[in-house]
Amino acid sequence: MKERLLRVTLALCIFFGLTYALFDKAAAKKEQTQTLTTKGDPISIAPESTESTTGWQQEGKDNGSQASVAVQEALSILRTLEPRRNRLARFEKTSGFVGTSLYYAKEAFFFLFMNGPRVDEYLETEPRTRRLSKPLEQAVSLLEKAAKEREPDAIFLLAEMNFHGNYTHPRDYKEAFRRYSDLASLNGNSSAQHMIGFMYATGIGGAVEQDQAKALTYHTFSALGGNTKSQMTAAFRHHSGIGTPRNCNEAAYWYKSVADKAMAWARSGPPGGQSIEKASYRIADENGGVYGEGASVVSSGIHANKAGPNSDSHAAFDDVLEYLDLMSRKGDLKATFSLGRLHYEGSRTMKRNLRTARYYFRLVARKYWAKDGSTLTEDNGVARVASKAAGYLGRMSLRGEGMEQSFEKALVWFKRGLANGDALCQYELGLMYLNGFGVRKDPVTAADYFKEAANQDMASAQTYLGQLFLDQGDVSTATRYFDLAARHGHIEAFYHLAEISNNGIGRERSCGVATAYYKLVAEKAEALHSSFIEANNAYDDGDLETALVDYMMAAEHGYEAAQANVAYILDDHKSILSFDSLLPWKKRRHSLQNNLLALIYWTRSAKQSNIDSMVKMGDYYLGGYGVETDMEKAAMCYQTAAETHQSAQALWNLGWIHENGMGVEQDFHLAKRFYDQALETNQEAYLPVKMSLIKLRMRSFWNTITRGKVNSIHDDPEPKKEWSFNEWISNFLEDHHPYYNNGEDDDFVDPSSDPMPGGDDYIDDIDESIIESLIILGLAGALAFLVYYRQQRQNSHRREVERQQQQQQQQQGAVPAAQQQPPAPPPPLPGQQADGGFFPPAGDPNYGQWIAGGVGH
Repeated sequence: MKERLLRVTLALCIFFGLTYALFDKAAAKKEQTQTLTTKGDPISIAPESTESTTGWQQEGKDNGSQASVAVQEALSILRTLEPRRNRLARFEKTSGFVGTSLYYAKEAFFFLFMNGPRVDEYLETEPRTRRLSKPLEQAVSLLEKAAKEREPDAIFLLAEMNFHGNYTHPRDYKEAFRRYSDLASLNGNSSAQHMIGFMYATGIGGAVEQDQAKALTYHTFSALGGNTKSQMTAAFRHHSGIGTPRNCNEAAYWYKSVADKAMAWARSGPPGGQSIEKASYRIADENGGVYGEGASVVSSGIHANKAGPNSDSHAAFDDVLEYLDLMSRKGDLKATFSLGRLHYEGSRTMKRNLRTARYYFRLVARKYWAKDGSTLTEDNGVARVASKAAGYLGRMSLRGEGMEQSFEKALVWFKRGLANGDALCQYELGLMYLNGFGVRKDPVTAADYFKEAANQDMASAQTYLGQLFLDQGDVSTATRYFDLAARHGHIEAFYHLAEISNNGIGRERSCGVATAYYKLVAEKAEALHSSFIEANNAYDDGDLETALVDYMMAAEHGYEAAQANVAYILDDHKSILSFDSLLPWKKRRHSLQNNLLALIYWTRSAKQSNIDSMVKMGDYYLGGYGVETDMEKAAMCYQTAAETHQSAQALWNLGWIHENGMGVEQDFHLAKRFYDQALETNQEAYLPVKMSLIKLRMRSFWNTITRGKVNSIHDDPEPKKEWSFNEWISNFLEDHHPYYNNGEDDDFVDPSSDPMPGGDDYIDDIDESIIESLIILGLAGALAFLVYYRQQRQNSHRREVERQQQQQQQQQGAVPAAQQQPPAPPPPLPGQQADGGFFPPAGDPNYGQWIAGGVGH
């Protein structure tokens, strides 16, 4: 029985191993076919080679020389070689029983039969000796002979093969640096200068020692030569102060150079410009963030997925597509339209499929319009969905996407959708009238259509309307429309705002604002200079070395997502309990450890407002990863991240370091406050916070009973506010003292005991503040009346006294002055002198006694 079970297990493993090998072989063939057919030039396999090829082909090329013939012969040999692939490439776990079974069978196969010793080959400082195949050896021999004759093409090809590992050639970073240096010295090749600057900046593979000053020097020379990638790098370094002091004007200059190229590229192509596809994603976000689901900022707090368990928010993308397809087959037009839009716009997990999108859009349109354009139903819901589908069908006809370009058909579809007020149809009609695509050129009519679409918050229409106002000199109105479009991330709106800020049009010049907008424009044109597509594909295939190198190139350009990706790949401190060393398909990741380089990119990512990266910086300083342990810097990083009130991890860490006095003064009370804030920020932190609080209260209790010096947990006293006189009066009037009526409201009447139900109860609805105001006004009026009455009484009394005095004067004037006798003086009082005083004269015998008595007192 045991032998039979062993045979079955071995047979299944061999079967799944062969199946995986077939998958691997087919994928390699597919990659080779795509490489040779889509990019054309074999040198363009490397992410840097599209731009670089143009440079070295134009610099010192002599087709008639023997060296050039050798280069062409070598290229013909290299085209036959398969691209190098990692045997441990990731076999994606698809939905369904079969896909899941194959995935875990592959993992079991590697674990049982391919669990060999670890081979450290990523970013090696010393190249491993690897035997070349005969065709590759022959091609390399031809290129080396041509390189000895100073042939630029041969030197560049050898450098790219050693750096990127093209055509199955083993990587040798030191040899690549030597070849790039030879080419840069030969003719000042800008692509070679860019690669030398990159190697000095990162010290990749130990080819050279890191030197940020030399890196900036080479990137500056390359940027002056027109290399877009070096222009991005120079702009970011001046913007962030890497290898040089921060210089806003220099950063704005280089970012504007790239932004001008980006706008020229975006405006080219079909009507309406290029379709901008985003490939810059953080790979950690696929796993819930740097700290995992629920602990990272991207998956917790306000960013948490709070949908119910029955919601499609938790479903895989393939499951959503399957559900939409099922609903579409049942006749749900919204599901059909959603399928068309998903295939038209594409995503990271699904490439654009214009023919499939057109099929779904036509299915929706046929449910509402007949072939002659007449409507088939009066349902408003069907009309709205059909109008949206008409907008996309017209756009595809106008741009020639998935069908032959036809302005006439586009106009028909747009007019159909216009009848129901579709914003896309309004915008596209405005675009046709603005440029005269199949209609007369009429900017006024175009502006009317743009305005209608802009009122429905369509970013493209808002941008074009802003341009029309800017052409008329109305800067304020134009800026308002650009700001509205910028909310949706429209590249042209960012560019106009950058130009307005940089040139000070209608406002003061702001270098900082202009640089920020230019940076956004430059980074949106990923197709011009970034290596995200190659990096993402390599990461999905399990080729971590290629992914790391390509992400590092994008990180040097200033992409925050790439900086976070590089740090995430290099980070080996994701969990205390790590089982990667036991898993054969993850063993190789241990050779990617570079804590110092990881900290550098965590820092650059944190400076661009990545909160999780800021927390990671604190972890590195706290644990001494790549640098010496620095508790104060760790606390500073956690405090900075906690101030955003989005990272529960940062708040919990702050509580922990205050509880243990790591880099800060030990304070149990403050630690409890941070633990509470962590729970308020993220409810998923309930268990760790509660466990920490239990331990903290025990420590605080022991500290209290032993009279320790640490600040224990206590109740915060309520702060007493100093009231002004007006506030005191207001609070006194609003305060309901309980001793007025013992806390009972005498005015309360039970509605059930009301003797007159339905009576005049509108008085009870009067606001109490109105009654208080009326009382105050009444008291003020009474006081004013009393003051007025008192003044009148005083005036009346004064007039009466004056009248009596006048009468007395008149009576005295009638008696002759001679007859008038003065009134007799009153009789003297006892002891009073003749002059009316009581002081004895100097000759009086009582004078001395009086004086003595006065002194005695």
